[in-house]
Amino acid sequence: MILKNLTYYDENFQKQTGDIVIENGKFAALGKTDAPGLDMQACTAVPGFIDTHIHGAAGGDFCDESEESLQKIAAYLAKNGVTAFCPTTMTLGEEALTSILSLGARCAGTVPGARVLGFHLEGPFIALSKKGAQNPAYVRPGTSAEFDRLNDAAGGRVKIITMAPEAFDSRDFITHVCTWAHVSVGHTAASYEEAAAAYQQGADRATHLFNAMTPLQHRAPGVVGAALENDRVFCELICDGYHLAPAVVRTVFKTLGRDRAVVVSDSMKAAGLAPGKYDLGGQDVFVDEKQDVARLGDGTIAASITNVFQEFKNLLSFGIDFETALRACTINPARSVGCDAFTGSIAVGKDADLVILNDCLEIEQVYIKGERYGG
Repeated sequence: MILKNLTYYDENFQKQTGDIVIENGKFAALGKTDAPGLDMQACTAVPGFIDTHIHGAAGGDFCDESEESLQKIAAYLAKNGVTAFCPTTMTLGEEALTSILSLGARCAGTVPGARVLGFHLEGPFIALSKKGAQNPAYVRPGTSAEFDRLNDAAGGRVKIITMAPEAFDSRDFITHVCTWAHVSVGHTAASYEEAAAAYQQGADRATHLFNAMTPLQHRAPGVVGAALENDRVFCELICDGYHLAPAVVRTVFKTLGRDRAVVVSDSMKAAGLAPGKYDLGGQDVFVDEKQDVARLGDGTIAASITNVFQEFKNLLSFGIDFETALRACTINPARSVGCDAFTGSIAVGKDADLVILNDCLEIEQVYIKGERYGG
């Protein structure tokens, strides 16, 4: 298949004009070709968007332990330009997490729509004081043995675990987990020193920066300061306009540069649905008609109901330039979970995951491994 006469962003995220040749599900050639193909003039091709922190959408939640729910999420994402994702668990008991991850491992390769890159464990090894919408009944200290059991249930496909390094003696835990997955500091009351030590030990992410963590203060830099300071650390950002003010987003992007910001949705099953009451990890959350965000009964923000493509457009409206915003929604998430060798950018040899946009930044077509989704 050849897509002709379109604008595209190459592997260096430089704007080009020409053709995209797709063979056997991969990008085979980029540039000009004399061969016939589909005329895509006035369209722009960008890499498929990637979400490394998402609980649910379209009425499905990964913690439902249901193939149907996973299918709902994958279909919703694909329709919205997200071609790959990490289904994310909540803080639950080990038996429940084992069942959820086992189901995920069985279904990951067969669910149509956005493909599963691996799994994100948000908890249960977090701080009670920063639990957010996580269920406090299941918060517990982390052990390497429990992580191993959960990773085995997931078929070795746990990509990220969010944890609080100060909540238990986590030094050996972090060292052990980092041989298998990426440790993300989050839902944490850690001091700057405790967070910096965790990053020194191998942690390399911050979960939804600023939310459910110690803030940046001029005499106590907190987790935010430790994450921003360390060039190894990828920082998750929820850019729905509620979790972070646009001015904060702009400031963080200026601090992180183009390679370390990772846009995530952290969305739950109400994404794509009408306002109402929904379940999140066994707790009731509410979406009203005035705000596009899910909250607990006490008003605490629980999760978003957005998607990464919408957040990409939000970034543009916040004043982030196109290339930087695109990187934060594609190649940076791929790099943050070690999947950039095969996805995250339009490059010869990589899987042909791409989104075709019209001049109004509306999605015209979505391709996953070279196959047009829904078309």
